Amino acid sequence: MIEISDTTSSEIAAEFLRARRRAGSPAMGMVMTLVFVVDEDYADEAMDNARSASREHPARVLGVILGDGRGAARVDAQVGIGSGWTGETAMIRLSGAVTKHPESVVLPLLLPDSPVVVWWPAKAPADPAADPLGKLARRRITDAAAVPTGKAKAMLTQCHAYAPGNTDLAWTRITSWRALLAASLDQNRGKVTSASVSAERISPSADLLSAWLADRLKVPVTRHTSDGPGITRVVMSTRQGDIAIVRTDGKLATLSSPGDPDRPVALKRREIDELLSEELRRLDPDDVYAATVKRMARTGTRAAATKKTTKKTATKTAKKTVKATATKSARTRKA
Repeated sequence: MIEISDTTSSEIAAEFLRARRRAGSPAMGMVMTLVFVVDEDYADEAMDNARSASREHPARVLGVILGDGRGAARVDAQVGIGSGWTGETAMIRLSGAVTKHPESVVLPLLLPDSPVVVWWPAKAPADPAADPLGKLARRRITDAAAVPTGKAKAMLTQCHAYAPGNTDLAWTRITSWRALLAASLDQNRGKVTSASVSAERISPSADLLSAWLADRLKVPVTRHTSDGPGITRVVMSTRQGDIAIVRTDGKLATLSSPGDPDRPVALKRREIDELLSEELRRLDPDDVYAATVKRMARTGTRAAATKKTTKKTATKTAKKTVKATATKSARTRKA
């Protein structure tokens, strides 16, 4: 990695070209630009995960670290190729006024005529599609489970802000669960009457899985709390009996269905680099995810509306009670 201090986008691009020539590969064999936006504390971990994902998807990886917004604008970078990378990499640190306009630094570094993916490994903007960097991307990847606090709120925020091209790694984590549940229904044609999901108390993936089951099956779904890790049990009730998937160790699950013996199924919890690689395989909008988050957003809105209505009704009832009591007391005094 070559360090460049107080630099510009054109100097970073020129260093990319010089690095390719030194490596003896002046031609570019990359298929996309992957941009991740992260704090300094998570930068190394995010870069390692991007490095692993780039083995399957050769890319120009641009790490953007937003520093202190005070003071003069400054851009520092570390640029390089090789050393386990199948593409090019740059870790770009922004400070000063330029932190408010990171797209001005990133835009000249995007590969021409190639898709752009922006990934927020930890805290993400409330509306990724409206974010200055998010506007440059075809796909925008967030991770509600990675925020330090308020994971459920972060997931609901992403649901309300959904735009075509958005996705969250909480959704990617349940790909295997969804595939196994769909396959189990193909083998058991009984009509599902209800379902339940058991997981840790705070689990964006479990919330999404519950919303997906409710949206696909049109049945009530109950959410239960367990000790984890992650999702531990999903049950779909039919007239013939329960179809259940139980995973208590985060690695191996047991599939139970009416009339069939229990079967062990590999259902390992995956690492971030594996989840990122899966998301980079498809760059078109995910219609199933869109339907799921819209349902989850509606459910949250209805719950809030119910609470508000209940409070309003209680206040109205209390006023009627006070008025009736005052009228009764007046009649008593008159008599």
